[in-house]
Amino acid sequence: MDHLDLVVPRGSFFGLVGPNGAGKSSTLKISTGLLRPDAGTAYVDGLDVWDDPKAVKARIGVVPEELRLFERLTGRELLEYVGLLRGIPQAEAIRRSSDLLEILDLSEAAGRLVVDYSTGMRKKIALAAAVLHRPTVLFLDEPFESVDPLSVRVLRALLEQMVAGGATVIFSSHVMEVVEGICDHVAVMNAGRIVAGGPIETLCADRRLEDVFVEAVGLPSTTVDLDWLQP
Repeated sequence: MDHLDLVVPRGSFFGLVGPNGAGKSSTLKISTGLLRPDAGTAYVDGLDVWDDPKAVKARIGVVPEELRLFERLTGRELLEYVGLLRGIPQAEAIRRSSDLLEILDLSEAAGRLVVDYSTGMRKKIALAAAVLHRPTVLFLDEPFESVDPLSVRVLRALLEQMVAGGATVIFSSHVMEVVEGICDHVAVMNAGRIVAGGPIETLCADRRLEDVFVEAVGLPSTTVDLDWLQP
């Protein structure tokens, strides 16, 4: 990070985009208490991430890019266990787990071990675990990667419902079309800095987000002429 200053409006659907190595994942890890910065502060829902980590973690949900799941549990067992860890009464944890399994089209796989899930299914069960306790802020790192188009639509509907209920959703993505289609605020990151950002209607105006991104980040300065590719 390089003197990063990022403010996410409460109740927004916020997209963080940038090239590989821009610092998106590090920003999310710092914001959720998974990575301690050398300097500076991070606040979530008005609370200092490092001064009151327990209170912060009770308010947030996190789906990292590299998933760490209880793989020797079934999908249903995983969700019910996470619910109990979050202090949700057992009957309510069971009810919420069943609802999420159905919404995310995982009901038929609920009795299978998570280790046998596909990458897309693991993404969905991880999201279900992250929202089970109704977090006020949800952090997602590349949530739509390796997820089929139908599942993307289901995940999008779930996230939009959360935002409509007052939650804040922050996610990083390389898929400009998805970010442009669902986010109301966007920040473009490059080399550890925010190089462009704001409400998406203002930021993009009559342009595509991809064009704004390229303009803010810049195209590579070198090109390679692969003459051997030509007939």
